Amino acid sequence: MQRHHDLGGLEAGPIDRHEHELAPWEKKVDAILRLLVGRGVMTLDELRRGIEELGPGAYDRLSYFERWIQAIANILLEKGIVEPAELGAAMEEARRRRAVAEAR
Repeated sequence: MQRHHDLGGLEAGPIDRHEHELAPWEKKVDAILRLLVGRGVMTLDELRRGIEELGPGAYDRLSYFERWIQAIANILLEKGIVEPAELGAAMEEARRRRAVAEAR
């Protein structure tokens, strides 16, 4: 059975193969993943599973690194490393900092 994210063999349109500069937040997501994998907290296989489990709506709506950070958050919640309230507070603080930065 083919899952939603598995596009192998399907018409998907052209692929932009040009390198592009990563946004600062994308670099942070990459660094977070490298730290978690390096410390044995999670594996790349778990990241892949987490991305594949996002479901069609989230998978289609999220960008590449948004899928990564969502999967990382879900795995950390699943393992009990982060509590839902702790994650919610961190997300709210990030939103607040972004709003302040954009207001400048």
